Amino acid sequence: MTSKKSIPVLAVAGAAVAALAITGTAHAGQLHHGPTKPAAKSFDRTATYPVFLNRPAGEDPATETVAEISDVSEDGRTLVYTDAAARRIGFLDISRANQPRGLGTLSLAQLGAAEDEPTSVAVVGRYVLVVVNTSASYTDPSGRLDVIELATRKRVRSIDLGGQPDSIAISHDQRYAAIAIENERDEEATPPGGAEGDLPQAPAGFVQLVDLHGSGPHRWSLRTVPLTTAGGRALPALVAAGIVEPTDPEPEYVTINRRNQLAVTLQENNGVVLIDLPTGRITSAFSAGTASVRGIDTVEDGVIDLTGSISEVPREPDAIAWVDDRYLATANEGDWRGGTRGWTVFDSRTGRVAWDAGNSFEWLAVRHGLHNEDRAENKGTEPEGLAIAEYGGTRYAFVGSERSNFVAVYDVTKPTAPVFKQVLPATNGPEGLLPIPSRGLLAVSSETDEAGVGVRAAVSLYQLGKDTPGFPSIVSGPDATGTPIGWGALGALSADPRQPHLLYSVTDAAYARTQIFTVDARKSPAVITRVLPVRDERGEPAGYDAEGIFARPQGGFWLAVEGASGPENKLVRLDAAGVTRQVVPLPADVAAGLGKQGFEGVTATTDKRGREIVWAVLQREVATDPAGVVRIGRYDVAAGSWSWFGYRLERTSVAGDWIGLSEITVVGDRLAVIERDKLNGPAAKIKRIYTVELPAGPATPGPLRVLPKRLALDVLPALRATNGWTQEKLEGLTVAGNGQVYAVTDNDGVQDATGETVLLRLGPGTKVFGNR
Repeated sequence: MTSKKSIPVLAVAGAAVAALAITGTAHAGQLHHGPTKPAAKSFDRTATYPVFLNRPAGEDPATETVAEISDVSEDGRTLVYTDAAARRIGFLDISRANQPRGLGTLSLAQLGAAEDEPTSVAVVGRYVLVVVNTSASYTDPSGRLDVIELATRKRVRSIDLGGQPDSIAISHDQRYAAIAIENERDEEATPPGGAEGDLPQAPAGFVQLVDLHGSGPHRWSLRTVPLTTAGGRALPALVAAGIVEPTDPEPEYVTINRRNQLAVTLQENNGVVLIDLPTGRITSAFSAGTASVRGIDTVEDGVIDLTGSISEVPREPDAIAWVDDRYLATANEGDWRGGTRGWTVFDSRTGRVAWDAGNSFEWLAVRHGLHNEDRAENKGTEPEGLAIAEYGGTRYAFVGSERSNFVAVYDVTKPTAPVFKQVLPATNGPEGLLPIPSRGLLAVSSETDEAGVGVRAAVSLYQLGKDTPGFPSIVSGPDATGTPIGWGALGALSADPRQPHLLYSVTDAAYARTQIFTVDARKSPAVITRVLPVRDERGEPAGYDAEGIFARPQGGFWLAVEGASGPENKLVRLDAAGVTRQVVPLPADVAAGLGKQGFEGVTATTDKRGREIVWAVLQREVATDPAGVVRIGRYDVAAGSWSWFGYRLERTSVAGDWIGLSEITVVGDRLAVIERDKLNGPAAKIKRIYTVELPAGPATPGPLRVLPKRLALDVLPALRATNGWTQEKLEGLTVAGNGQVYAVTDNDGVQDATGETVLLRLGPGTKVFGNR
């Protein structure tokens, strides 16, 4: 069983090594990272299929529809997923990994009641096994197993499960199915002597075994494995294991090894139970133990601060998978008492920890710009899904982060020493991880659907075989303490005026403190090597909504700061140390006509006499200006005067959409701007770079002179080439000293977005901006 001894462990993230403590067992291990250069074979995303496209004819496209758990036909070509939100299962043709095709859905409401909800799915030969929650209430749980013929989508049998089911697993020899009957607790109920949502809450959960007799579903039979006594008392094995509340086990997730041993997690009870499938006998149980982890973000304050810690926190594992016939891996999502922000490998023979991720899983999120600071105080990355499979002789573990929208891939050929290989970006809430080794594929299904912000649930496909995967395009290196630099919301770019390979970016209001990042673009992925905190005139940490940055040849920076209202928009000049030295407000008449979409980009020119002219764009129209015309501002630093030019936007016909400018940079004798819509995913239409003439002097008084524009590059094909969710906020653009054109997307700090950042290398400026 798990001891309470605290053991020092090393967790590695990038080039950094940090010490942490793992409370739990005999020996926790070290996370081994692969080489900086990707190994010969990597997984690369081939397609992202939004499942709302697979909806029934006539259904409102904004209706919530998700993809939670999935399985695949024996030939690896038909994927079946559960859609709990819409009470149905869906079918996809994945014969072509780069072009999945919707095959429609099957409504569970038509097979039962309107509120019947699929919780998991598995494919056995010709049949799809769907476990369905039909519960009338928490105190009256019920469920069924629907057996669907894959070819006809007809139900051939329905089996009463006697309780509310969660997950299902099929044995390798296809002789058994195991179903966790959770009978979950009511988070708003208060048991006698307990707190709200506490355990125990009757009735107790159990495990159902289905004997899959070869003669067909009509002969299949159930066997129940109780996890309490007939009178509802605790089983001695669970008591001895230290299960939190053994009279209310609440089994969550099931997995079966090649010896037909079933392992089931009791998430709320922080334990694991092992069952012999042929006999249905409980062979052992153990506590998942607790962990104390240092070097993580534990305060939700808008700052990525990896100096926090958690102490003696229960792991509370969700998904579980056999690494081999001895070792078990768990994703320690947590529930109401715990969650340790990582995953663990247990020795099933002893119940002891063989390896624990410590802080390394959260560090992966930070290094890849996927850290969800909004969840810092509540379980962090929340590792929920986990799957293990062998591809070409290499055994991989896939661990999904529910809140940071990624899947981490590890080589677990040696179960006690996982080797980190890569991070795969996903759409929001990756729930189901489905390895398809026969085709070298991994499918990831996501449970979060947000039509209001245009980010929809999807099934993503990844193929093993690429030498260099498309993601990540940018990561962070370690800071002076060896901790990965926290970053996100890269809404602007500037070239370094002296070093041709360096770029600068800056954070916006997604974070409480403004920071400037130095990016080394020589490497692929590009690396954030340095962070410069920005300070206000008093020397205090600044919280600017910085939407534009320009590195001045004279030293320091200009920032374009957007305001919540027009008068709060301003240009800010920083010295080389990041301290505010000058604030330039918008003229009162311009500010009065702006809403919350103001400054979005800044650049500058310096003439032969040393006269500095700052150029800035406003994202949306000023109220007094013609519709569809936004302003490009010219600020003469020496004179302290503004003048304005007009820029005519494209038009959009999508309800609720608008188009605006989001960046400006100087390109020879022209100004280059980014013009984009508010749309993302398959709806995205306008992500373009245009150029206009660089005016030789200030604008003349009178109506805005609209500068004729010329299309330089449609960036949408490059964004779609990632095969992911097409990002909305193309917001940064610059031409580096090496002549290369770079653009970047703003990930909004992983809020109302997938969180993926795309740094695009668009080619030489002579090609992008040359005459066409």
